[in-house]
Amino acid sequence: MSIEDQPAQIGAGKRIGILTSGGDAQGMNAAVRAVVRTAVSLGAQVFAIYEGYQGMVDGGDGIRELAWEDVGSILHKGGTMIGTFRSKDFRERDGRKKAARNLLENGIDRLIVIGGDGSLSGLDQFRSEWSELLGELVAAGDVAQEVADAHPALMFAGLVGSIDNDLVGTDMTIGADTALHRIVDATDALSSTAASHQRSFVIEVMGRHCGYLALMSAIAGGCDYVLIPEEPPGPGWEQRMCAALHRGRKEGRRDSLVVVAEGARDQQGQPISSDYVRQVIEDNLHEDARVTILGHVQRGGSPSAYDRWASTWLGYEAVLEVLSATAETAGPVIGFRGNRVTRVPLVEAVARTRKVPELIAAGDYAGAMELRGGSFIEASRILAELVEPSRIDAPDESRRIAVIHAGGLAPGMNAAARAAVRLGISRGHTMLGVQDGFPGLRDGHVKELFWGDVEGWLIDGGADLGVRRTVPTVEELYRISRSIEDNHIDALLMVGGWNGYQAAELLHRERDRFPACGLPIICVPASIDNNLPGSELAIGADTALNVITEAVDRIKMSGSAAKRAFVVETMGRYCGYLALMCGLSGGAERVYLHEEGISLAGMQEDLQWLRHSFASGRKLFLAIRNENANPLYTTDFLARLLQQEGQGLYDVRQNVLGHIQQGGCPSPFDRLLAVRLVSRALDLINDQFTAGTSDSFYLGLVKSKVTAHPMAEMMAEMDLTFRRPKDQWWLALRPVMKAVADAAV
Repeated sequence: MSIEDQPAQIGAGKRIGILTSGGDAQGMNAAVRAVVRTAVSLGAQVFAIYEGYQGMVDGGDGIRELAWEDVGSILHKGGTMIGTFRSKDFRERDGRKKAARNLLENGIDRLIVIGGDGSLSGLDQFRSEWSELLGELVAAGDVAQEVADAHPALMFAGLVGSIDNDLVGTDMTIGADTALHRIVDATDALSSTAASHQRSFVIEVMGRHCGYLALMSAIAGGCDYVLIPEEPPGPGWEQRMCAALHRGRKEGRRDSLVVVAEGARDQQGQPISSDYVRQVIEDNLHEDARVTILGHVQRGGSPSAYDRWASTWLGYEAVLEVLSATAETAGPVIGFRGNRVTRVPLVEAVARTRKVPELIAAGDYAGAMELRGGSFIEASRILAELVEPSRIDAPDESRRIAVIHAGGLAPGMNAAARAAVRLGISRGHTMLGVQDGFPGLRDGHVKELFWGDVEGWLIDGGADLGVRRTVPTVEELYRISRSIEDNHIDALLMVGGWNGYQAAELLHRERDRFPACGLPIICVPASIDNNLPGSELAIGADTALNVITEAVDRIKMSGSAAKRAFVVETMGRYCGYLALMCGLSGGAERVYLHEEGISLAGMQEDLQWLRHSFASGRKLFLAIRNENANPLYTTDFLARLLQQEGQGLYDVRQNVLGHIQQGGCPSPFDRLLAVRLVSRALDLINDQFTAGTSDSFYLGLVKSKVTAHPMAEMMAEMDLTFRRPKDQWWLALRPVMKAVADAAV
């Protein structure tokens, strides 16, 4: 659904109420902001219902209209500006009757509720009772009949705000990504202090019935063991856990980390406390152990880039949903499935979510895992292999797989290489590392990598194997093929960007002339530009986006005391992914992409809008420009143009963010993506070893599933002139950007 598909001023005469209920989650403010601005842009009025359902019950100042400017400067803030509350009054019918009366007094018959399954269940009950409540209010004389007739039905949309990521039917809920950031940041910090003392840490995270945060943070943090509600450990788990910790120490690791979800239990239903785990470690391994309970820091702080742009998109879609709804429309829960907005019937979503703890209590752990979804099951399997591998030494006469990086540096390359080495060894292969990309392969810079060699790589930025942009020439293939033969390489795993893809395609294309190049080659996408074929997201892009978003927050703060316009340039070459997504996550007013171009007419419109806006009281303006948006209308030109035409209303600053976008530790998402893609790549290679084939593929994440594409299809999928895929899913967010950025002036 798009704003451009709606009739002009579809919201005219309509009033929307928005509330946040239950536990707070980072990203709620982004959703509130998007609801208000999208609705206003469509001619509707939005009323904030403060303190959740309690504000609806109390009425009065608990329900107040919000204007466009009321939701400025909240995108980067955690929590919720309109407050949240677990209302006991709303659980009673009399409380819901008061709520209905207060909504009618404000002319509201459309609601957007952001909360957990309890909050959404209350919403469904309220809707089903609406006509009865109106009848009782009319009979009591509290509401006029004509008012009741004007609002015969309650229309709604639900958004799930839950750091636990526990709603069945959606991939991610508002707040979960940020909570994972908090946990992984803490895990990284604890790892360094634990290593200093050769100490064990038990980390307790939230998740009463859902182990998402525990499981994903254990993978992203390189932890030694995890305990989650969906997979209660069987008898003897204490000994298996201690064996896993001991194995890590034998391989040279100086720290041990165990993650425990707060709702973890064993198969007898007995709670597993973090303190009990600590005691088990001390009693069995005779070493110092500490417990860290992260608690509510997981809910706090500024939302991640994902929780900003995704929540903005959800808020936008929620407005379109309620404005186009009729009395017969069944209100949905709006969420994500594979980077696409999905609508799930509310009753079905809540029922399936509540089924999980019932299955756990009944001992049907497979059923509980099945409801969590395929990626959850896959993550559990991969972590089990990493913490309890089948072997940690390559067997004699095993197949030899070489890992190589090529293209530009992307945070997460080290995480991918680590996963390849450890999963590869566990699956019975000898793993090799190629130093400095394809020139290194040409020159024979290849060495075996052992389990302990990649310790610490998961959290490190950069690429310890080195990375080069060089694409080999056909003339160099002879030396490359000799190197492949000399080092007995049986398969090649390339983790990198477009230059690496081109190099891999060249080897595949010339395999008849150079038979040694006719080995299985798998390309895994790693590029901050997010411009690779066959994948909606590349390793490194999420990290870069978070770095840009944090930088933009600071840039905007620097201009908060003056009337100032900023022009910020991002990387991306000819792909505008970073620019557009940062426009959404950073709260930009304008975004300039190569995909759309920059025209003189467009700039004249922007300047007229900007002068009017600052004359009307605006204090800050932010424009994001993709580095190659236009070869002549450069960042410097745009800044000078804004300065000249501002006529003293504001001053202008420009910021070229540069290589900080490639630096830093990889985000949790990029670590998880790296592990997942590499695991699938190794599966593909092993399948070919078994079948005796030597096909080449490029892998990617498409609609939340890891997919493989034959190398022969690659060039047809790309716009070779501008080095980007012909079809880019994220361009569908351009109307969202326009809706939240263009205030009427």
